[in-house]
Amino acid sequence: MRIVVTYDIAKDKVRRKVFRILESYGAWKQYSVFELEISDVQHVQMREKIRSVIGEQDRVRFYELCERCMKKITEIGEPSPEAMSNVV
Repeated sequence: MRIVVTYDIAKDKVRRKVFRILESYGAWKQYSVFELEISDVQHVQMREKIRSVIGEQDRVRFYELCERCMKKITEIGEPSPEAMSNVV
């Protein structure tokens, strides 16, 4: 499944932990935004890892993208570094 993850985390230490967790699953696209191609099992594992480090005031959002939605993604400006992506 293709997932876009965004987060709003106040504390630097917690934000770095979440960044490292997400980085182990996929490609960093922009500040606080990751694009991942992961299995259902990985999705559950990732959510549990994130849940274990964030605080009550922190927010993490997950957007599942269908194949049709993926074809509608466009970019303006410098393209995302595909070399960093785990998406083929």
